[in-house]
Amino acid sequence: MKKLAAATISVAAAAVLGLTGCSTAGTSQVSGSGNVKIIALLPQGYDQPYGSVYVDTMKATAEEMGVTLELTNAKYDASRQSSDCNVAVAKKPDGIILWPADAGSVRPCLLKAQAANIPVNSTNSDVTEADKSLVKSYSGPSNDQVGRLDADLLNTALQGKGSIVIIQGQPGNSTATDREAGFRKQLEEKYPGIEIIGAQPANWDKAQAITATSELITRLGSRINGIYAQDDTMAAGAIEALQNRGIDPATVPVVGCGNTELGQANVLSGKQFGTLFQSPVWDGKTAIEQMVKVIKGEQVEKNLFMPMPLVTKDNASQYPPEW
Repeated sequence: MKKLAAATISVAAAAVLGLTGCSTAGTSQVSGSGNVKIIALLPQGYDQPYGSVYVDTMKATAEEMGVTLELTNAKYDASRQSSDCNVAVAKKPDGIILWPADAGSVRPCLLKAQAANIPVNSTNSDVTEADKSLVKSYSGPSNDQVGRLDADLLNTALQGKGSIVIIQGQPGNSTATDREAGFRKQLEEKYPGIEIIGAQPANWDKAQAITATSELITRLGSRINGIYAQDDTMAAGAIEALQNRGIDPATVPVVGCGNTELGQANVLSGKQFGTLFQSPVWDGKTAIEQMVKVIKGEQVEKNLFMPMPLVTKDNASQYPPEW
C-alpha cells in the first residue's frame, strides 16, 4: 500500500506542477476566445476559503483568455441556484459552468440550457449519472476516489485493523455522498480488517464536528481506533474533540481532505495522520479552459479528474496549502 501511495503522489504531483501556472501550455492551446461569455453557477464564493481561491483563479483565467465571466453564488441553496439558472439561460451565454448546490436538483436547469442550445460543463461536484448526457464535460475531483484514497491513508495508519467512525459532510450533498461511498467500497474491497462502527454529519463545519465526534466518543468510547473526516475543517473539529476528552490524537489517527492551511498544520504537528491535496487553483482554472474548448468545438474529456496527492508529515513540504 505504501508503494502504491508513493506512486500516486508522484504522478499527481507531476500533474499539479504542470497545471499551477496561469500561463501554461494548456492555456495557450485554448486562447484567442474572442467575445465569449460564460456564466458560472456556483454554490460558494468569497464566503468560503476554497471558493475564494477558486473564484479568483476563474476570474484571472477568464481575463487572460479574453472571456467575459459572470458568477453567481447560491450558498448551497438548490432553489436559489435554480433561479440563478433561469436568469442565466435567459441571458443566452455561450456556455454555462455548473457547480451543483445539490446534484439531485439540477436536471431542470440542464434541460433548460439544452433547449436553449447552451452547452453546460459541471465543475468540482459532478451531476448524477442519470444527468451525465446533459453536460459536455466534468472537471474536478473524483469524490469516489477521494473516499478511496482516504481509506488507503487510514489503512496505513491502522496497519490494516481497527474500528473507525466517519464525520460526514452535509447530508444529501453529492460530494459527501460520493466520498463516503468510495470510502466504504475501498474498505470492503481491500481492507476488511477495518470496521465502520459509527457515523455522524457535521455539515463541513468545525464546531459541529467537535459536537459530532464528542457524541460518538460518548457512545463508543475506546472502541474508536480511527476517524475519517470528509474534509480538513471537520478533521480539525474531531482532533479538538479528542483533546477535550484527554485523548492524544496521535493515538486515534484522523484523516481528512483538502490540505488546507489548518489541515497541513495539524498534519505537520502529528495531530492529523494525513490529508489529500485539493487545489482550488487547478479547479477554477480548468473549469474555464474546458468550457472554452467546448464552446470552440474542440474535443474534451468527459471526465477530467483533479490530481489528489496523499499528504502526510513526511511529504507535506512538497504541497504548500492553497487555501
